[in-house]
Amino acid sequence: MKVAILMGSPRDADKMAGAAEMLERFGVEHEVHVLSAHRNPELVTALAIGARENGYGVLICGAGMAAHLAGVVSAHTTLPVIGVPLSGGISGGIDSLLSTVQMPRGIPVATVAVDGSANAGILAVEILAVTDVDLAEKLSVFRSDGAR
Repeated sequence: MKVAILMGSPRDADKMAGAAEMLERFGVEHEVHVLSAHRNPELVTALAIGARENGYGVLICGAGMAAHLAGVVSAHTTLPVIGVPLSGGISGGIDSLLSTVQMPRGIPVATVAVDGSANAGILAVEILAVTDVDLAEKLSVFRSDGAR
């Protein structure tokens, strides 16, 4: 299975790079998409609805300020969605954190720290490793090497 990394703006690429780096480190196929919940809602919805059929196992969504991307994606799929609140806006990312973590019951988004895309990548690997023994072994080695 592969992982989709979504970000709301091309300006978010540096902050989301840690997710791709971790997925590459573990040999997990991934694709990066720049899609905004506000500017491209139809494309976001289509990607989320078709994610399972297109071979995705986890979706990582990074967005700042209102940070609706992860919630919109989660509303349209039953796959695990990991939200990465991004810094910026009026409070250094706290606004994004609250927007990402405060999802209504039944539409969960696993949320990592502000600008925590590397942990989002690791969490995606952990989710996939539930059914992938090779990934589970790589995680074990990663942890024994200091998880860096």
